[in-house]
Amino acid sequence: MTYIQNTRAFFLIVAVAILTLLLSSSPSNAQTPAELRAQIEERNAQIAAIEKEIEQYQQELTVVSNERQTLQTAVREIDLSRNKIAASIRAAQARIETIQLEAVEIEQQIEAHEQSIDRGSSALAEAIRRLDEAESYTLLESLLNADSVSNLWDDIDSVQQFQFVMNERLRNLAITKKELENAREVSENKQVALVEQNSELISQKNALDVNRREKNGLLSDTKDREANYQTILSEKQAAKDAFEAELRAIESQLTYTLDPNRLPPAGEGILRWPLDSIYITQRFGNTAFAQTAAYSGKGHNGIDFRAGIGTPVRASLSGVVVEVNHGAVQNCQYGKWVLIRHANGLSTLYAHLSQINVSSGQQVETGDVIGNSGNTGYATGPHLHFTVYASEAVSLKQYTCKSGSAVLIPVAAYSGYLNPLDYL
Repeated sequence: MTYIQNTRAFFLIVAVAILTLLLSSSPSNAQTPAELRAQIEERNAQIAAIEKEIEQYQQELTVVSNERQTLQTAVREIDLSRNKIAASIRAAQARIETIQLEAVEIEQQIEAHEQSIDRGSSALAEAIRRLDEAESYTLLESLLNADSVSNLWDDIDSVQQFQFVMNERLRNLAITKKELENAREVSENKQVALVEQNSELISQKNALDVNRREKNGLLSDTKDREANYQTILSEKQAAKDAFEAELRAIESQLTYTLDPNRLPPAGEGILRWPLDSIYITQRFGNTAFAQTAAYSGKGHNGIDFRAGIGTPVRASLSGVVVEVNHGAVQNCQYGKWVLIRHANGLSTLYAHLSQINVSSGQQVETGDVIGNSGNTGYATGPHLHFTVYASEAVSLKQYTCKSGSAVLIPVAAYSGYLNPLDYL
């Protein structure tokens, strides 16, 4: 190695020391990584505990739903539904807090690496500057400095090797920075999703009010007497049977020739489930129950899901809201309902809702919360009625309720009703 190279190497030794010191330092933060991680783990533990609570409420709701319909069980089901929704709200809020903490954690990591890259780049620039200074030394100056630096370079082959090592290190830091930026983007996306979920839960908070009014109305109507409750159930069942008969009479006058080519082929996942938790209480078509007087042997035109009052109901596919009934006459036909037309030739109906979050003509996306389940209309208990139509077959017809009020209802020829399970 020449004296000039030795002199250049001396300056590089200084640069290496500066670079190592700078890269090993870290910025001070309001919260240490350990503190953030502890808070995140605490939130995760809270979420796990709340999810167990929600599961317990669901198990109790399942038991209550299978019991004989009495005033006591009806009140208990409303209370359990309210408790479940309240727990779901707490869980979602804890998830949002967790994502926010994770975002802070990632930001701190990104900041630390960005500072390391900046300091490393400065150190490398300083090393290059000193190399230029070394190359300007005269041979005499190099000879005078040789004895003081000659023993320092046993492990350095060349200045080019040093530059390669430093550039490689900076490239690795840049890669790490990119990975952390990607992680930040993922975290931000999660946070956006959870904020959207929080807005859905605001709707559930409103559903809690509906739930309370439902309970108060039930107690008021029955005057807290079982006999009155059973009378109300009997009247609802009779009205439901009459509605089914009238609906069949209307449908029998309609004609529709089903063209399979104008519909999507049957297949799992074409439509998403309208509820997050699925329990089917009544299937489509000529089931054993439909063969009874309940449907006059004509078959059930949709499927029914168990759903406590206030349960979020989601759009099964993106589309346009054709019509809604906000329940001007709540104790009539389908009660509060939403009809959505989809681009693939299908339309879906969501009936017996407790409240509606969309309006006619509105564009909705798959999974959007369009309302909350209930027991409005001719329903003898809380559930979601879900119908799938061939869009060309369904139309809106006027129906006169028992009270004399006229409302619109969606109807189709028998051939226009499709089995939802062929598409879910």
